Amino acid sequence: MSTHTHANGRKRGIRGLLARIRDSQFLSELASNRLAIVGLLIIATIAGLAIYARVFIGGLPPLTDGQYEAITLSNLSGNSDMAEAPPSLRYPFGLDGQARSIFPRVMYGAWLALKWGTVTVGASTVLGVGLGILAAYYGDIVDNVIMRTMDVLLAFPSLLLALALVAIFGTGLQNAVIALVLVYTPRFARVVRGAALKVMEDEYIDATVALGATDFRVLVRHVIPNCLAPVTVQSTLNFGLAIIDLAALSFLGFGAEAGTPSWGWMLSNGVEYGLHSAWWWAFFPGLFLALTVLGFNLLGDGMRDALDPRMRDAID
Repeated sequence: MSTHTHANGRKRGIRGLLARIRDSQFLSELASNRLAIVGLLIIATIAGLAIYARVFIGGLPPLTDGQYEAITLSNLSGNSDMAEAPPSLRYPFGLDGQARSIFPRVMYGAWLALKWGTVTVGASTVLGVGLGILAAYYGDIVDNVIMRTMDVLLAFPSLLLALALVAIFGTGLQNAVIALVLVYTPRFARVVRGAALKVMEDEYIDATVALGATDFRVLVRHVIPNCLAPVTVQSTLNFGLAIIDLAALSFLGFGAEAGTPSWGWMLSNGVEYGLHSAWWWAFFPGLFLALTVLGFNLLGDGMRDALDPRMRDAID
């Protein structure tokens, strides 16, 4: 009897969730935005390729030592020109200078871009939300210390500051991610602080405090949930920015190590060695990078407009 009742309760909960999703004004507004849907489809496609590459390609020789389907310089009939073979039916994106098929490397580059982009945006979101909430809730000295520090970081161009931090931490994708987390945190802190100040003007916050609620309960149960809309939009927009900044650091030699199937490193390699004679080295990584960033920008703009058109002034 209890099992049957539990099953019925779970079904009602699922139906209620589906009903809320169906009646959601945000989702209906987002679904009516064609550009946002295009962006979502682009992201879904890139994510699908990334997962496929991680499951079926990750760790295979084509990503490291130039072997793919037993293709090496020694078994290409002695023709070294095949090391830079143009796109064909067998190799859709062509081969690079080490006889590596560019197609699986570009797909695995999608996995690296989404993986490290997620880490960068996730960490900067957590830090920014925490600092912004503390600054708004406690005010006075706490607010001044936190926000003046954020203002100092915001005073520098993001990529220039990231390069300076990477120069301090050392090269490598992990250090590049740490640098970008510090660069992006002030953006989230500023957005969240503004949203939290508006939330705390509501009377129910004063009533909750008057009833004896702790600061932690007020922040976690009431303030943060009402600040999620601008944070979600900012995270989506920053995702594309994180991917292109990571690629830029790798392009300049401060991110991915040589040979890593990172879009930025492949672009750098293509521009340096194959721009004039082997255009496909840089074209396909650059194309996937541009499409991915475009997808996140279109989705972020659509989410911003669906949540509140007035967010244009609050979110950069």
